[in-house]
Formats: sequence, structure tokens, C-alpha cells
Amino acid sequence: MPAIRPRQKIVRADWAAYMRARADKARDAAVKRYFATPLPSWDTPISEVPMVALDMETTGLDERRHAIVSLGVVPFTFSRITLARRRYWVVKPSRALVASSIAHHHITHSEIARAPDFDAIIDELLPMLAGRIVVVHFRNIERPFLEAAVRVRRGEGVLFPMIDTMSLEARLYRQTRWARFRRWLGHPPVSIRLNASRARYHLPAYQGHHALVDALATAELLQAQVATHYHPQTPLGDLWC
Repeated sequence: MPAIRPRQKIVRADWAAYMRARADKARDAAVKRYFATPLPSWDTPISEVPMVALDMETTGLDERRHAIVSLGVVPFTFSRITLARRRYWVVKPSRALVASSIAHHHITHSEIARAPDFDAIIDELLPMLAGRIVVVHFRNIERPFLEAAVRVRRGEGVLFPMIDTMSLEARLYRQTRWARFRRWLGHPPVSIRLNASRARYHLPAYQGHHALVDALATAELLQAQVATHYHPQTPLGDLWC
């Protein structure tokens, strides 16, 4: 099976074949175990899907020039968030911190001075993701940064289906005919940032730009989106990307 770049689209029917092929070819033990763990099939009702919310803070927005500073993960399902199994890591970035990123995520030089390299958490992180659908808010950060970080340390990256709560909000509030008509009339587009999206569902405002808090906020947002706009029997394949 040809190599698939992080931003290449995989249709829902191809994910299972892709995961099996990666498990067969993976050389790193942790990567191999991840891909060998079956994911729910695309037709599984969302109410039966085990998920894990993932958020990360980085030194910038380009995975080729910037690096991960912290990660938060929160396991959950449609009906329950398992906070007892949450995990949060600060890691030493392979690129220097800059003042603008410190102001954004508030992680300082002294904190990263005693933090481990990202490689030290891979063997703990991947088992937390294995067998679960990863849920993020804006996959164009988490997907390429995670792929690049694992590839640099283990010689092969990780790519897998995600549910992107920002993408779901875009479907509802940016891509409809009504939304396009409003933009044609000169109205600004509806914000689909995390806190603005949560406010539409009357979810409480959290202090942003902390990876663990934002992971929790993303899990709650997906629960609200499904409860409001979808159905517990909605197939997973209608939501993932």
C-alpha cells in the first residue's frame, strides 16, 4: 500500500484497510501495537464508539518549523467523560520557545527545561489512543503535528481517522446555503472557534489554551453537537474524517 501523507484524504471505507496495512509494515513496537488495535467500523452508532479527546499546545502553527509543547487527552463516550483516566504532559520542544507562544499557552522556559522529550511519552500516549476515535477541535493542528513528532522519533508516523468538532460546526454554520447567503450580504461568518462553538450549546466558558482543559472542552462539545444535531444511532462514518 503506498505511503499516505498526513493531509491526504482517506475515504471512510479505506480506513480499516489502511490500519491493517500499517500494522503489517510498522517497525516500531508502539506504532505497530497502535495500528494492530482495531478501531470501530464506520457503521458503528456514535453512542457505542469509544473516543478520546486530544488537544495540544505548540510553538507555532507549522509542524515543519514548530513543535509540540504540551498534550492533554480525555477518554470519553457519547454519554460519559472519564476524567479519572485523563493525562497531561509538558514536553521539551525541538524548537525554541518564542515570546508569542509563551503568551499563548503560558508554558515557560523553566517548565520545559525539566520536561522530557516527546519520545518519552509515545509508549504511554499511543495505548491511550488505540481502539478509540480521536476527537479534536481543528485537525489541521493535531493531525500533522502528531504525525511529524512520532515520525521524527520512531522513523514512521501515525495517521488515523478523527472527529473534528470544528469541522462539524463548519458544516452547520459556514457551509450551508443560508451561511453563504449571509456572507454574500456582507455579514461576518459565524465563529467556529472552540469557546464560541461551546457558547452556542450553552456550555460553560473555560480558560483556553491549556491542552487538558481544551481536550475536556472538546469532548463536551462533541456530546452537545451529537445531542443537538445528530442522533445516538448516527454512524461513525458520518462524523469522522
